[in-house]
Amino acid sequence: MATFQKLAILCLGASTVLAAPSDRHNDKKTPKVSPIKQISLGPRPYWLVDQMDEGPLKKKLASCSEKRMKPSDWSISHRGGGTLQFPEHTYDSIIAGTRMGAGIQECDVTFTKDLQLVCRHAQCDLHTTTNVVSLPELNAKCTTPFQPASGDRPAKAKCCTSDFTLAEIKTLCAKMDASDPKATTPEEYLGGTASWRTDLYAKTCSEVPTLKEFISLVDDLGLKFTPELKAPEVPMPFNGGNYTQAAYAQHMIDEFKAAGIKPERVWPQSFVYEDVLYWLKAEPKWGKQAVLLDESGDEPGTFPSAVARLKEYKKAGVRIVAPPLPYLVTVDKKGKIVPSSYAIEAKKQKLDVITWSLERSGWLGDGSGGGYYYASVANVTNGEGDVYNLLHVLAQDVGVIGVFSDWSATVTYYANCFGL
Repeated sequence: MATFQKLAILCLGASTVLAAPSDRHNDKKTPKVSPIKQISLGPRPYWLVDQMDEGPLKKKLASCSEKRMKPSDWSISHRGGGTLQFPEHTYDSIIAGTRMGAGIQECDVTFTKDLQLVCRHAQCDLHTTTNVVSLPELNAKCTTPFQPASGDRPAKAKCCTSDFTLAEIKTLCAKMDASDPKATTPEEYLGGTASWRTDLYAKTCSEVPTLKEFISLVDDLGLKFTPELKAPEVPMPFNGGNYTQAAYAQHMIDEFKAAGIKPERVWPQSFVYEDVLYWLKAEPKWGKQAVLLDESGDEPGTFPSAVARLKEYKKAGVRIVAPPLPYLVTVDKKGKIVPSSYAIEAKKQKLDVITWSLERSGWLGDGSGGGYYYASVANVTNGEGDVYNLLHVLAQDVGVIGVFSDWSATVTYYANCFGL
């Protein structure tokens, strides 16, 4: 059982226990968990269906409103799966995503100063995902300690997991990923949460989990794993020692081996092609399900080369690629969402495809077209219900084998309705 401390039990459906500030790091442990058989999607998926334009897809999705929902491996948690409302990579977010039917849980893996593996979306995001800048002794150890806004200069800080030992990181409280560029004090800098998210569940203190704790918790929940090896933001080998990129990649796999987890339950991920090649060669049983995350087509003019490289990946033994949502779809002359050249080539190369990240955008009906994740279909994205138009094409026409989401219920609902 995972043992990372919890100061509030925020399992969906449980009563909330608020901890006094003076008790923020006591000896309370996470409650014992077991597989969640009765999932609860909450109102959001049903509300999204209500927001859709009339048509066959809306009719089909609406017909599933009284269906008994079950967990699905097609629904992959992003940073826990409850990240729309709960601080990412915490017990709370993991439990929320699990209760909403995510069959696979994600831990973004990075390392501490004393070479322990922890779950953070980036090696250097502690200043936006925890309260570190408000703790003077630890703030002083940051790569860039907090600097207040002054004139036209925004507030800034840069605090990395590699700046601290695990013991120091365990004194931090996770929070919603945000910062206030106008902040003149460390406390103000902790704000800035987007209006379409919430701090409702961030008022208590959840610890940053280690990879070992994540494995133990997810194993107890009976789920599968997709750990992502985050690219280091410090020179490797770390501190000039023996901790090379290859050692780091091996370290992540070794944690699962030590916990007795079978490779069939694990999908290791990385944006670094060499990491995937390393797993394929050094750990073939684990490399079989390795996922190559791909954002190589983001810069202007680079998308065609990203498509062309799919053939290289297949030849090298890669079986699964994971590009962001907009890489996989485009809009045809009739204004219909259809598979993109990337999706067509991936199918031609017989590559499985996973995509990311649903429910990470702001309001879809505010004229923004959904931002980055809807960039290739912005001209036909006009309302909240359009999320299911996109998801439908990804499932039925592109044929993705899984979708990462910041709110697992949205994907779980679709998966149940279409038997995925």
